[in-house]
Amino acid sequence: MEPVNILENEHLSTLNHSAAHLMAQAVKRLYPEAKFWVGPVIRDGFYYDMDLGDKSLNDEDLAAIEKEMKKIAKDGKRIVRHEISKDEALEMFKDDPYKLDLISNLEDGNISIYSQGEFTDLCRGPHVDTVKQLKNFKLLKHSGAYWKGDSNNKMLQRVYGIAFDTKEELEDYLNFLEEAKKRDHKKIGREMNLFTVSEYAPGMPIMLTDGMILRNELERYWYDVHTRRGYKFIKTPIIMSRELWETSGHWDHYKQNMYTTQVDERTFAIKPMNCPGALLVYNNDLHSYKDLPLRIGELGQVHRHEASGALNGLFRVRTFTQDDAHIFLTPDQIESEVKEVLDLIDEMYGVFGLDYSIELSTRPESDYIGT
Repeated sequence: MEPVNILENEHLSTLNHSAAHLMAQAVKRLYPEAKFWVGPVIRDGFYYDMDLGDKSLNDEDLAAIEKEMKKIAKDGKRIVRHEISKDEALEMFKDDPYKLDLISNLEDGNISIYSQGEFTDLCRGPHVDTVKQLKNFKLLKHSGAYWKGDSNNKMLQRVYGIAFDTKEELEDYLNFLEEAKKRDHKKIGREMNLFTVSEYAPGMPIMLTDGMILRNELERYWYDVHTRRGYKFIKTPIIMSRELWETSGHWDHYKQNMYTTQVDERTFAIKPMNCPGALLVYNNDLHSYKDLPLRIGELGQVHRHEASGALNGLFRVRTFTQDDAHIFLTPDQIESEVKEVLDLIDEMYGVFGLDYSIELSTRPESDYIGT
């Protein structure tokens, strides 16, 4: 079976959204004080964020929730849509601060809710006709998730699951997940002595001896390619003063993701990106237009404070090496240099057999850095 993308299938999206409500109903039966935030459909199924007070879910709890979900599905209750006014919605969910927050951000007018048996939830829909259609599902994992993704807010419980039309489709998908576990890079990294992650440095991988052999070969290749394409190389400090990050604009826009420290009664920050350091290098000398284009490359180690629940082996980390380029050029060189960069990307990705896509990111209308 190929990796599934629920979002690309309208029917599966509806099925999984209904399964999220089924799960919430089961949770409410098992934990009557439960309050719910959002339960969206995602690429590989659905999840629901919920406040269970002091309760932290475990794998046995997921099995109990699944059992209750099957019991509810067997009852076969219809899923019914109603439209009510905003004032009626505020009254209906007056004891649930999370739903009140959602309602308060909706425009005035009718609001849709969906009911199945004793359970009613705020929702735009659509849903399947009856819970009886929700027979083939699996709760996959649970984690913590800050309300609204803000670490200053309360930690909620997040439960992930997936639903299919048939038992065969579900079994095929679960088998696919089992096969994927065998190819998990964390497992391979451990078995081949490539890297490890310590509880003393969460999200900060430690390269082991065999891993360093591979890393050094990759870096050697990187330097060879960039040298051939006219790049010059730099190495900039990992820690630089707050004043620099204020000048660059990062302090006002990114400081919540930066690590800071005090040195000689001044605030310093570990760099989350290499750009300001590259500008210090450029400003170190006077330059003529004859010097341009000036292609500067850096393998710079950066640190970003990612949420602990998002960390995943080498895929989502708190420190990584960014193979950065900063190119200083005249306006009439833009087209040729962009082509050169795209050709460089194509060469390197081609060597490793990697597919890629390209997006054009433009400056937002507000809250941007620089001119």
